[in-house]
Amino acid sequence: MPRRPGPGRSLHSTPATPETAVRTTLLALCLLALTLPACRTGPPAAPAAPAASATATATATATATADDNLNAVLWMQVSAEYRAAALSLYRAAGDRLDDALADPDWDALVPEERAAAGSAAGLPPAVIVDIDETVLDNSPYQARLVRDGTEYDEATWAAWVDERQAEPVPGVLAFARLADTRGVTLVYLSNRTQASADATLANLRAVGFPVADDSVFLGLGTEVEDCQSRGSEKGCRRVLAGRRYRVLMQFGDQLGDFVRVERNTPQAREQLLATHGEWFGERWWMLPNPSYGGWEAAAFGNARGLPREARRQAKRDALDLKEK
Repeated sequence: MPRRPGPGRSLHSTPATPETAVRTTLLALCLLALTLPACRTGPPAAPAAPAASATATATATATATADDNLNAVLWMQVSAEYRAAALSLYRAAGDRLDDALADPDWDALVPEERAAAGSAAGLPPAVIVDIDETVLDNSPYQARLVRDGTEYDEATWAAWVDERQAEPVPGVLAFARLADTRGVTLVYLSNRTQASADATLANLRAVGFPVADDSVFLGLGTEVEDCQSRGSEKGCRRVLAGRRYRVLMQFGDQLGDFVRVERNTPQAREQLLATHGEWFGERWWMLPNPSYGGWEAAAFGNARGLPREARRQAKRDALDLKEK
């Protein structure tokens, strides 16, 4: 019977010598060193990239300038809650549209503006809609301002309008198409300038809004006979719409989209809401816009020329802390 090798011996083993033992020991040590990361002399390969990335991110975060508009723009762009709010509003307005059409006395102009416009009897029905943040979403423009650490100016705004990239606010297209099928004209009453009419109407048509003709765009600078307006105030243009149509509803994201704001203070704005509050959710429909508006300017006394930090401090001072 063949003889089996004993432990540690091969079939062709040779007697161990001191030199062989040394070489064997050195080989074992080298193999052990290769298996221990702490013993490697070269730099680690893969972990270096994440470390560099984390450092770059930390540096960018540390140097980023705080922006008052960040959360507001982010909320309008990514939150399901914003979309739900807009969808709810336009669906509710659609549910009231037939009631408004059926009631010959239904009118969404305040009495003084209807008086200036004349009787609505026999006029075709319409709804007045503001454009920005009411039917078109301009949050990408606001997002660029946040990214660049800048604020609104006429040049960058005009360039954005010319891009014609604004998308519909959630829910508005369904309402607009419902109104169109009922023979109700949409009047686009906006503080976009008359010079932007072509780009604005092209944008509206491209995303699916019914646009009867160019006359339904009443932009800033529209001439209204026997009516004088101040700055961007919309009262005269509402009167013009009232001369042409029986206005069933109005949609906007600012109080000034519905009624003249004589004094832009928090107290005066609250008084307007107290006076006309019953019209909201019936004839007037307010879209949420935490990004900009008259409400913000009222908090710092309408002093838009103040440095950014001074305006921010005024807004902080306006916070209600409920502290005794």
